[in-house]
Amino acid sequence: MRPALSDYQHLASGKVRELYRIDDEHLLFVATDRISAYDFILDTQIPDKGRILTAMSVFFFDYLSRSADVPNHLAGPPDDERIPTEVLGRALVVQQLEMMPVECVARGYLTGSGLIDYQKTGELCGHTLPAGLAEASKFDEPLFTPATKAELGQHDENITFEDVVGLVGEQRADQLRELTLKTYGRGAEHALSNGIIVADTKFEFGADKQGDLRLADEVFTPDSSRYWRADDWQEGVVQQSFDKQFVRNWLTSPDSGWDRHGTTPPPPLPPDIVEATRARYIEAYESISGLKFDGWIGG
Repeated sequence: MRPALSDYQHLASGKVRELYRIDDEHLLFVATDRISAYDFILDTQIPDKGRILTAMSVFFFDYLSRSADVPNHLAGPPDDERIPTEVLGRALVVQQLEMMPVECVARGYLTGSGLIDYQKTGELCGHTLPAGLAEASKFDEPLFTPATKAELGQHDENITFEDVVGLVGEQRADQLRELTLKTYGRGAEHALSNGIIVADTKFEFGADKQGDLRLADEVFTPDSSRYWRADDWQEGVVQQSFDKQFVRNWLTSPDSGWDRHGTTPPPPLPPDIVEATRARYIEAYESISGLKFDGWIGG
């Protein structure tokens, strides 16, 4: 018989995930249907979102382990008997790690906060970039562009590699940069072979008891990545996204009536935006994995 969720100690709540302790060495990661934007957790949830995030992470944890020898924090299959029935399909049993205090971001294209920084300074996280780049410009080589890990409700800030050295030391910073770029390169290559550009993505790494780094949390999900359709890519224009940028775009449009720079929380999402967001998440998963999403339960 599977345990009940109440049998485990609740440790923390994030923007999307709930974290529980199973025993001294294992945790339960539960992905909810919550969605966040501009450092707010929205009142509206996206049906099946937690299952889609979990399915995408499982696919890429397996793919990266096999194709690039990137170790991860999984400590059991998606239908592990330690997962309570009420969260089956949206939860994973993972190793407890010493998490690195930095968001490991890899960028293959210029957009988002990277474009804003470039337009102000000509640089991005300490990288001096060529003049004349525009929205969606492709870099000659992917960049390691780390960020701080902000508290819930706060905003991550881009930092330099030297800042990472100050946080974790030179050897560990070199390892994080190398593993970030290796992981992004292999995952982005796979996505592109299926018609999807991964413009940028965010990884989290933790150290196991032996001190070795492992890929943790989520990987290449629509929450942590920016997906564009390769056939539609055009430099100089804002791309149509398969990720939660779609929600951000609606929130900052006249239709929402919301002032991003004010203090009022975002309004509820209308039903058509909810359904379109869910459809984009599913399309991203099915396009990249080659698998069918049908209420995925990890079996």
